[in-house]
Amino acid sequence: MRFLILVIILFTLFDSKAQFHSLEIPSASPAAQMGVQVGVTHIDIQYHSPSARGRDVWNNNDIIPQNGNPIPWRAGANENTTIEFDTDVVIEGHPLTAGKYGFHILPNEHEHTLIFTKQNNLWGSYYVDLGRDVALRVTVKDTLSDVFNEHLIYAFKNRKNQEITLTLQWADRTIPFRVVVDLNRTCVAKFRHDLNGENTYRWQAWNDAARWCLDNNTNLEEALIWVNRSIQGGFGGFGADKNFQNLSTKVELLDKLQKTEELKKCMDEIFKLPFTADEGHYMGATFLKLGKDQTTIKLMDKGLSIHKNDFGLLLYKAIAHYYLNEPNKARKTLDKCVEYCPSTFLPRLTEIQEEITQQHYEFPNRKS
Repeated sequence: MRFLILVIILFTLFDSKAQFHSLEIPSASPAAQMGVQVGVTHIDIQYHSPSARGRDVWNNNDIIPQNGNPIPWRAGANENTTIEFDTDVVIEGHPLTAGKYGFHILPNEHEHTLIFTKQNNLWGSYYVDLGRDVALRVTVKDTLSDVFNEHLIYAFKNRKNQEITLTLQWADRTIPFRVVVDLNRTCVAKFRHDLNGENTYRWQAWNDAARWCLDNNTNLEEALIWVNRSIQGGFGGFGADKNFQNLSTKVELLDKLQKTEELKKCMDEIFKLPFTADEGHYMGATFLKLGKDQTTIKLMDKGLSIHKNDFGLLLYKAIAHYYLNEPNKARKTLDKCVEYCPSTFLPRLTEIQEEITQQHYEFPNRKS
């Protein structure tokens, strides 16, 4: 019995030593992570970064299987590299649905087949089923790097509004692949999702979503619903906030959608509201952008009756007179504007005066 107890104690000690290591020891291929946002799409890469250590890694089959060998490479070290997209994307012209994928490569000299697998938790690439597991495969060519990368890294390059180039860089080579997102579709889908929860009663959120659609000329009918929600609020009118920001968005949407009667009602409603000088500037710019010059003058005059000699209201009134081909009124109003103009804006105001005098002034983004 005493012998049996001793054996149990010895095995317990051995097992505890084998399982419970509490120190974090430096790894030869440390873990790394890279993330980027393209539009509203988040891209996340997790990998382990090996070192070259004097080896010719791209010509060593023990490190990276070459020549189209059907054994893929894990595109890093240790566990398979993973790439996650939280929206659908297009990779090198081929669609890939949102998700987290294992990332592997079949190199063949300077041409590489990139493999995105449904399995994303494999150790290495030894057990990848190239038939059943593959969600997407694309072929790209590598380039020679300008600098030698001792450690394998991933990087993001050539970022634009709706695309980016992801690169694997190791030793003297770079493997790039292009990722494109459908900016309009992904943004609208995210807005629909995010306009729930705490955003439901935030007028700014509804207006921001509507304004983005307006500025990008997409999903305009639903954007009009959203801006009305910003103005009218949710259930029982809770969170309603009628102001010149969301009314400006609504005016532009109605104009773009050619809803003439609704636009007239909205503009009439604007004139019933009190407004600050800054709000007058905001709406004046909106009316000028839409070419509604008489309305601009009417609104600026209302503002000037309260905010006397405000230079911004005077400026927008002068510009409206210019577009109505009333040079004398434009010049007279500009002269008064100069008297009350902040010194910081005076150089630009002088330029505007000259442009109006020479008749080549153009208001930004004015409707043609």
